[in-house]
Amino acid sequence: MGHIQIEGMEFYAFHGHFKEEQIVGNRFLVDLTIETDLEKPAESDNLKDAVNYQKAYEIVKSVMEKKSHLLENIAGRILDALYAEMEGIKKATVKVSKMNPPVGGKISSVSVVLCR
Repeated sequence: MGHIQIEGMEFYAFHGHFKEEQIVGNRFLVDLTIETDLEKPAESDNLKDAVNYQKAYEIVKSVMEKKSHLLENIAGRILDALYAEMEGIKKATVKVSKMNPPVGGKISSVSVVLCR
């Protein structure tokens, strides 16, 4: 068993509770950890034996393009899509961070982490 980690995926998207957030948009960072069996691809050196992290990125990118009000919803939709479209995932953890959220004070980011 092992982990594939895709860190610092950056997107400009239009998620948020406030109407203005869905018009102006914001920067989001997504980190993804996929627990999977790495023994076979480590030995075979063949992509067909591995969880394809390029495909995982494309799935995350696609989800990020659809508006949501809550980070929790984004994280849940990412996990739903990963499990629906990919094989070999034993466990996945996604962290979705909104940079400079409009909370009335200086905050670098707010994040939600969801595991399944």
